[in-house]
Amino acid sequence: MQNKTGVIVLTSIFVALCIFKLSFTFVARQEANKATAYATDEKGQINLSKKQEYLDKIYDSTVYNFAGLKYTYKEVKETELSLGLDLQGGMHVTLEISPVEILTALAGTNKDNANFQQALKDAAVKAKDSQKSYTALFLESYKEVAGTEKLSVVFSNAQNRNRGIDARSKDSDIEKIINTEVDDAVVRAEQIIRNRIDKFGAVQPNIQILKNSSRIQVELPGVENPQRVRNLLQGAAKLEFVEVYSLFEISNSLTAINNYLLTVEKPAKANGKAPLDADAAAKMLSGDSSSVAKADTTAQAGDSVNAAVAAADSSKIKADTSAPKASSFFTLLKSNGYSLSYMEKDTAKINRILAMDKVKSLLPSNVKFIWSQRSDKEKLDKAPIELLPLMKPRGGISLGGDVISDARADVSQDGKTFEVSMQMNAQGAKKWKKMTAAAASNPQNKRRIAIILDNYAVSAPTVQNEIPNGSSSITGNFTFEEAKDLASKLKAGKMPAPVRIVEEAVVGPSLGKEAINKGLLSILASFIFVVIFMLAIYNGAGWVADIAVICNFVLLLGVLASLGAALTLPGIAGIVLTLGMAVDANVLINERVKEELALGRPIREAIANGYKNAFSAIFDSNVTTMIAGVVLLIFGSGLIYGFAVTLIIGIISSFYTALAVTRVIFESSLAKNKNISFSNSFTKTLLRSTNIDFIGKRKYYYAFSAIVIIAGIVSLSMKGFNYGVDFKGGRSYVVKFDQPVTADEIRSNLAAPFTSAPEVKTYGSEDKFKITTAYMVDDDSEAATVNVESKLAEGLAKFTGNNSEVLSTSKVGPTIANDIKTSAMWAVLVAVICMFIYILIRFKKVGFALGAVISLAHDVFFVIALFTLLQDVVPFSLEIDQAFIAAILTVIGYSINDSVVVFDRVREYLDNNVEGKDAGTIINQALNDTLSRTLITGMTTIFGIFILFLFGGEALKTFSFAMLTGVIIGTYSSICIGTPIVLDLGGKSLNKKPEPITPEISGKKVATV
Repeated sequence: MQNKTGVIVLTSIFVALCIFKLSFTFVARQEANKATAYATDEKGQINLSKKQEYLDKIYDSTVYNFAGLKYTYKEVKETELSLGLDLQGGMHVTLEISPVEILTALAGTNKDNANFQQALKDAAVKAKDSQKSYTALFLESYKEVAGTEKLSVVFSNAQNRNRGIDARSKDSDIEKIINTEVDDAVVRAEQIIRNRIDKFGAVQPNIQILKNSSRIQVELPGVENPQRVRNLLQGAAKLEFVEVYSLFEISNSLTAINNYLLTVEKPAKANGKAPLDADAAAKMLSGDSSSVAKADTTAQAGDSVNAAVAAADSSKIKADTSAPKASSFFTLLKSNGYSLSYMEKDTAKINRILAMDKVKSLLPSNVKFIWSQRSDKEKLDKAPIELLPLMKPRGGISLGGDVISDARADVSQDGKTFEVSMQMNAQGAKKWKKMTAAAASNPQNKRRIAIILDNYAVSAPTVQNEIPNGSSSITGNFTFEEAKDLASKLKAGKMPAPVRIVEEAVVGPSLGKEAINKGLLSILASFIFVVIFMLAIYNGAGWVADIAVICNFVLLLGVLASLGAALTLPGIAGIVLTLGMAVDANVLINERVKEELALGRPIREAIANGYKNAFSAIFDSNVTTMIAGVVLLIFGSGLIYGFAVTLIIGIISSFYTALAVTRVIFESSLAKNKNISFSNSFTKTLLRSTNIDFIGKRKYYYAFSAIVIIAGIVSLSMKGFNYGVDFKGGRSYVVKFDQPVTADEIRSNLAAPFTSAPEVKTYGSEDKFKITTAYMVDDDSEAATVNVESKLAEGLAKFTGNNSEVLSTSKVGPTIANDIKTSAMWAVLVAVICMFIYILIRFKKVGFALGAVISLAHDVFFVIALFTLLQDVVPFSLEIDQAFIAAILTVIGYSINDSVVVFDRVREYLDNNVEGKDAGTIINQALNDTLSRTLITGMTTIFGIFILFLFGGEALKTFSFAMLTGVIIGTYSSICIGTPIVLDLGGKSLNKKPEPITPEISGKKVATV
């Protein structure tokens, strides 16, 4: 084998890096356990506030030291393999930005135009059953109702002149501007939402704009207050321009606060020292606290910070040899200049100080403290956060964000940095002129004006002069990205349009803990089975396969951690499936080696030929399964996306470990003359002498499949699809009861509140039920959600003395449900087309491609038929939802994997058919020769999924059942349906005429007669 050393080095580096990345996960778990232990009292109750206090203390402290590299708890948390919402609890939300308000705002004074209003209504109706964006539907509807009337009739107004719209503008140009405005609104809304989530304090949130839509997806792990999140995400942003007090002006108050705190803080902090004097206070505010730390003598109480400021400004501060006492308000200062700045970990303590009633009373009534917002670079550099004393305007907000008409990032006058230019409307320009004039009126004390967004100061520039006309710029050490972001925030001082929650899922922590326990049990059981099974079948070579599986497992988890991906319950399903499928390549290689050994080849030659002969089948089968994974990645969302990521990484890592890692181990063993066995006495001839007439019996297989599928179609026509909530829309709740209750009782009690009986099914155990209702399904408002939850509580309250707990909730609006359903159909169709094209290219015969596609269609219809036939038979729900589609796509990948392996052997035998054997005989021989591989791989995969079905929990029950039946059917169809169809459709093209045999005598050819 070439590049043996390179493979060893590369694999060692990969595995080492993956283990290193995974080590952060163990450290994070260890620190979390310490926090839990710290917050647990004698009764075993956990104080969440105390736990958070512990984590806040270590947030910026080193908790991991690896070979001299030090990592804080914050860095460890950012690098760990995080858990998805379904494993730790949390909230998943899809928000939709309403383009109606954006269009109405652009129309301005022309918003009452009859054609415009009718187009809005028509677009809303079309949106329920269309994949097009609302904006596209509006433009389409406007052309229908307005006829020859141009868009400029509606959108040509004074406010749109700076956008380039006038009465002469073409419809195509206006359409581009409208689409740009809507897209920009979505981006601005995402930025506002991100800022709000940062303020909310969720750990490792995931916020992203969904492509080709006006939707934003938000995932918040660990949140336990869904209502607060809903309010946070859907509320309007608030932008203000407020003057900032200089510390000189409130110095007396600061001194009074310090001296008050000395009376209430722990004596250890006072240490017998005197109160803070002016000189020391000045040093506090300039970032020098050394005098306070080392001071040991006395000073007079009540000295004014005002004097300190004067001293500081005149550069006459002298080294302090006294021992002033300062409260934590001053000792925690990290200022680099004359300001109040603190480290992030200390902000909570400062907030508690400022919230004290006594401290509030010591401040002027119009002072309000607010924190500044750090840039990305400042966060990276762990820069302190400035606390700004705002001058609250008498009578409310002096200037709000509604006056901003435009904002953009520009190059500064010196050409070295970037600044933000902003333009206000006429009313705002007038107020801004007055406000800036007041701020710049005192040459000795020019004030700053803070730009406040969502209660954080995004900027606080010093005003040098009065600014007329509403045009101004904000300068600072901005990068282009920072200037662009600030401009976006200024322009989007409030949400550019209302947002509504169109999809929502809440998973309680108890359900998440149960899910992860069952998921880990599934992985462990599958892993143990694969290890034992490979040893039992392949003896010594089984050890090599097991090492490859272990490497594959480590690489898979390590890459997930490196990518910052979250491990979800479907992701665990992907790992279990990967463990089962990872042995497929090893089985193919080992079976080929056994064939070579049976022909009497030496062990070294047999291994070399085994890898060579198995490569094409391994490559093709991995590519086809990869196609299914990529399609899932493109069309899937949420948890299904996590399954796709895990599946794709698993395919790549298993391909590498099976072909490279195992080969190196075999070569190393051969170099040391070690004995390598590929079988034992039982498995040496296992399934080697089979001679089943698959081709001759194919009509029986066709008939059996046709009967099941037709029965399914009949059942489906009578009962219809049992759609899940994500395909039909509605709200579902998983509820746990303390005492026994029946589904009929729940249905009866909820019928009146919901106006009709909801769907109620058991969920995993007798005390858990999944309740699904279409009540108020067309209303996406927050009021509707609250109303439905109150109706649910009303119905559950009828179970007197039987407490209930809502473990998880899910909400899908009808529009997004239709989108999900359509995307699922496209996913299946695209996957089948891609695989047809690939098989056609690789095998160069239409018969193979058609056989593969018909086999795939057979598998899909067979599984659907089983779902509808068993719908009211099995003791668990069989819903058609996103998880079902993910299972179908994976089954398609697995089925084509099986078919490709058989097709590869058929192609090989047909190409070597120099004797002119009948194609049916050749295909039969290929099916029998690959039977051992098909059954061995099928058994490992089926058993892994069966374990997932037993222990994976109710959330994966439908998914794993579809996978289980699909893999069994896929194994059956690759042998009994797909390959025989190749013969039936390929016909005479598969029969290769034998080449004439030319005899040789003494090395000379003899002419044939």
